[in-house]
Formats: sequence, structure tokens, C-alpha cells
Amino acid sequence: MRYILHILLFQCLVICLVNESANGQSTVTAAKKALHIVKRNAVLLESVQQLLVVFNETPKQNSAILVAMEKKNKVWRVIFTPIPVGIGRKGFAAPRAKREGDQQSPTGFFRLGQLFCYDKVVNTQMPFIQTTSEDKWIDDTDSPDYNRHIRGKTAAKSYENLKIRSDEYKYCMAIEYNMHPVVKGMGSAIFLHLSEGEMPNPSAGCVVLTQSDMERLLNWMKPELRPSILMGNEKVLMSGLLIQ
Repeated sequence: MRYILHILLFQCLVICLVNESANGQSTVTAAKKALHIVKRNAVLLESVQQLLVVFNETPKQNSAILVAMEKKNKVWRVIFTPIPVGIGRKGFAAPRAKREGDQQSPTGFFRLGQLFCYDKVVNTQMPFIQTTSEDKWIDDTDSPDYNRHIRGKTAAKSYENLKIRSDEYKYCMAIEYNMHPVVKGMGSAIFLHLSEGEMPNPSAGCVVLTQSDMERLLNWMKPELRPSILMGNEKVLMSGLLIQ
């Protein structure tokens, strides 16, 4: 009898741990919020079938929840257990308020763009560039290449190297914020990339997750389903971005 009780207690503990997110939200609650968010932003999402919904509870919170979703027969479904992620050190900027160097993540709906990988072989259907020491992302607001990837020499005064000593950019996917068109000073180099350690960490504005979670997402993504990201404070997203 005691053995059976121990087994039951262990199972309850596992269920509690699995259902509790890094933000203190249950995974069930996070999934329900994501479903409400996509419903409120249905017009924006008409052309995409794969979506990452990233949201925090309070605007300045530098941790968030990522919910991967896929649309089939016009119905959105949650694909994975919600994932804890890091975002900008000062949380999410208000819609259209993101600025270069403000340590905030942008709010909005963006396509997921170019993927950069250190390795030659990656378990993904997404097209990718194998990163070299010559790959850079320009963050100099006075450069004609501002918020663009270049390979080779540059006259830009500042840029991010896309191959660094750590594994943070081992998988690095551009979030196409401020790219169509590029507006000077509105922010640059917003990526989906790996954390410094075993837990997601805050960033200068990127969305940060663990390697195992990133690999799961890359394995799931399909270019023909137009993977995109919808990100911001939950209250803003639940109000609908088209009315902001």
C-alpha cells in the first residue's frame, strides 16, 4: 500500500511540474491565452499556418511564454507544451515604440526569416546559411546596410558577429522586425536564438530559448506554412493589434 501511495505521489508531482511554466502560469492557462490571442488577431494571421505566440503578463517582465501553433482547416491548435523564453531586459515595447538600444523586444506580427546555423547539417526543413566568421548583422543606424545581414567587409561602425565563441547563435533565426521597409533607429538584429545556459535568459531584445526547445521548433517548421511570430504583452495582444 505504501509503495502504491509513493507511486501516486510521484505521478502527481510530475504532473504539477509539467503543467507549471517558468512564469508561474499553468501550461493549460498559457495555451488558452494563446488560443484567445490568435482569435483576436485572426485577420493578421490569415496567410500563415505556423505561428509562435510569445507573451508576458506585465509589459516590463523580461521572461515570457512561447506557444507553438499550427492552423489546419482554418482551426488553430497548440502543437507543443508552452515554452519559457527570455525577451528584452526591459520587456516588450508598446506597438511601434521599439527603438535601437532600448533593451526592449518589439511588439507585433512578423515573419520568421533567415536561419543561420553553425553546423553544416541541421534537422530542419527551413533553408539556412551555415555561419562563418564573415557573417554580420549591421546595427549602425547610419549605415546603408542597417538591420541587414552581410558577409565580408563593412564600413559600418557597429554590427553583430553571427558566429561567436558561445553557442548562443548556434541556431539564430531572424525575426523580420523593421525590415519591410527598414526605418533608421527603429531597432535591429531581433533574433530567435539560444540561451547562454540551461535556462532562458533576458536579452537586448531577442527571444531566447534553450537548445532543445529550439531544435524541436526547427524540426517542426515548414517553409511552405509561412512560420511567423506574434509577440507582445498579453493584454495588448488580446486587444487585437489592428486596433492599437
